[in-house]
Amino acid sequence: MTREEKFMIEAIKMSQKGVHENEGGPFGCIVVKGDKIVGRGNNKVTSTNDPTAHAEVVAIRDACKNIGAFQLDDCEIYTSCEPCPMCLGAIYWARPKVIYYANTRGDAAAIGFDDSMIYEEMSKSYADRKIPIISISRNEALQVFKEWKEKVDKTLY
Repeated sequence: MTREEKFMIEAIKMSQKGVHENEGGPFGCIVVKGDKIVGRGNNKVTSTNDPTAHAEVVAIRDACKNIGAFQLDDCEIYTSCEPCPMCLGAIYWARPKVIYYANTRGDAAAIGFDDSMIYEEMSKSYADRKIPIISISRNEALQVFKEWKEKVDKTLY
């Protein structure tokens, strides 16, 4: 068994933990830096009433807390299933060096976790989406962006 397969088994164990403890769907994730697991997460959507508590997001939050940083430089993500659009976005913001996954999005759809509608919605114009997206108060919001741009003591990310 390779190093990567050993870590994936740990992510799969996290998915099983969530199922056995009735915390959410059958998804698990770990974050690895070097040869150490620095973050763990399993899906906790239903147990926390938090639609963003997917395994990857939980693991990223745990890892960032544990390493004291808001990015996962030189880290690897091991997730029991191909990341959904939200998790993929979170992973890209965290900037790990690689993502390993086990089950595919098709496998997830086959058991009732189908993200295809979200992928389809993302390719549509705002006017054609199921949930309206309407811009208001842009001028006021742009003032805050101006403040940020001029701020000299900001932390870039």
